[in-house]
Amino acid sequence: MDGWIVSDAAVLGGKPRVRGTRISVEFIMELVASGASRDDVVRAYPALTSEAVAAAVNYAARALRNEVVWDAKLPG
Repeated sequence: MDGWIVSDAAVLGGKPRVRGTRISVEFIMELVASGASRDDVVRAYPALTSEAVAAAVNYAARALRNEVVWDAKLPG
């Protein structure tokens, strides 16, 4: 799956996207979150392959793996 996800400041403001497309990882995750299956995404966006969609989901999961959430209370 390596090499599927790229980032270039000149394309989509540097958002991670599928190589050779302007389809961002964020957009693919929104499709999946709305209930689309991998096959649904590939049918709707023929520039993508099943492997590319899997790579996007894997990228998003790895990006969140070490996320830390802080509960900050502001005085007021």
